[in-house]
Amino acid sequence: MTATTTPRRLARLRNLALTGIATTGVATAALTLMPASAQAAEAPQTAHGVTAPAGDSHTDPKGTTTATGSLDGWIKQSLAIMKAKGIPGSYEGLHRNIMRESGGNPNAQNNWDVNAQKGTPSKGLLQVIQPTFNAYHVAGTAQSVTDPVANITAAANYAAQRYGSIDNVNSAY
Repeated sequence: MTATTTPRRLARLRNLALTGIATTGVATAALTLMPASAQAAEAPQTAHGVTAPAGDSHTDPKGTTTATGSLDGWIKQSLAIMKAKGIPGSYEGLHRNIMRESGGNPNAQNNWDVNAQKGTPSKGLLQVIQPTFNAYHVAGTAQSVTDPVANITAAANYAAQRYGSIDNVNSAY
């Protein structure tokens, strides 16, 4: 790669990030677009009274939902819980922040920032540290910071308290 190629490549990467494609090193993840009307679709009820897409969760006898499935399903399940609990946010806002923070990897862990240096690495889809997860955990979701739905919902709850909505977050938070 020549010296003149590098700035052009970086400019393209910046443009891609602004259009919703996240990059991590050399790997990229494409943005999945969903029509706004799909967000409003009703889903089956879980044991704790929160709607969730079929096949994207498991509810234990205590009423705690553990996520299984895909990023799309996790976001939709989290949105249903957020709606029931009065936590603002949209599919687009969640997806944009997830792609920037973890590239959609629910097992992502930051081992190099200031939090990690202090022994509390950011984890999961929305890169939440354990103390923040504990403080903003939403009842009815798993108690694990790396559970996709619990991570999304706790992060959205934190963002709602701090910024008014996850939709207002456009950089690390």
